[in-house]
Amino acid sequence: MTTPATYPKERILFVVNPVSGSGRQKKIGKVVEKYLDNSRFSYEVLFTEEKGHASRLAREAVEEGASVVVAVGGDGTVNEVGQGLVGTDTALAIIPTGSGNGLARHLRLPLNFRKAIRIINQGNRQKIDTATLNGALFVNMAGVGFDAHVARKFEQATGRGFFSYFSISTVSYRKYKPKKYKITIDGKVVRRRALLISFANSSQFGNNTTIAPNASLDDGFIDVCIVRKLPFWKIILLSPLVFTRKFDKTPYLEIIRAREVIVKRKKGKYIHLDGDPRKEGKTLTVKVHPLSLQVIVP
Repeated sequence: MTTPATYPKERILFVVNPVSGSGRQKKIGKVVEKYLDNSRFSYEVLFTEEKGHASRLAREAVEEGASVVVAVGGDGTVNEVGQGLVGTDTALAIIPTGSGNGLARHLRLPLNFRKAIRIINQGNRQKIDTATLNGALFVNMAGVGFDAHVARKFEQATGRGFFSYFSISTVSYRKYKPKKYKITIDGKVVRRRALLISFANSSQFGNNTTIAPNASLDDGFIDVCIVRKLPFWKIILLSPLVFTRKFDKTPYLEIIRAREVIVKRKKGKYIHLDGDPRKEGKTLTVKVHPLSLQVIVP
């Protein structure tokens, strides 16, 4: 009779983005060696070298039979790893080390390395929705307008972290003019002039800045968040509501749940996918893919 000790170990790949957040993830190998359950798992730690590398590593891990691929980085790293895992039996785990860590915070994953690895050892899985914008995957949040503009500026900045993002946002806000959008939500057309439109799979951008407090990762819907521009003097008054999950109670945020969204704008400019900017054309099509990704959760 086969005993548990003779079962083959589950294979885990840690995909590490060395430039996300504060850089503390560069020491992850020592922490994994100390705290990962080596009686159950065999593991490898690989560092990404360029954009898109994490996706390739995740796909290769699936082909080689890995049980779990761990994204060690921010939402952009989670996005890339997720691209390689959608629709497979290989689960995504997250050790959050990014500037915002929106998906990890929504899932209530710990930022502490030791505690995050303990979650991986427990191995609890949950299927979550993903979505695509013009065919490109996002797991947490996508957007058009001001947040995409800031994402582009942040990508070009030398500094990382919350304070760099906050500084860029503040400087850009006064000059940014809201744009006109034609939005088709599950067949119904609405027209809005908006500061930004976010397509929220989870509740927040990151750093507990919550834009869609009732968003769910497994309901088959995206929360379409249409934000009007606040007068600058009201930002100080109302910005705390973003952190207390109450900004949706103001007249500056409209949320409509949808399975499919088509947004048309006058010019093709930047959008963002999980915080990473990219150029798209005038028409943006967002679709939900229900329960398409397995994630390790507390």
